[in-house]
Amino acid sequence: MSFDRGPREMHKAVCAKCGKECEVPFQPQEGRPVYCKECFVPKKRW
Repeated sequence: MSFDRGPREMHKAVCAKCGKECEVPFQPQEGRPVYCKECFVPKKRW
């Protein structure tokens, strides 16, 4: 079974931590921070 949906639609955003312009695979929402690849660190669950 294949789940290939084709290319993802990317949306421009500004990183809440460093201020760098980046692209994310979701529509950014006002009031919710967006982080670039360099600043995003997934939270570890123990």
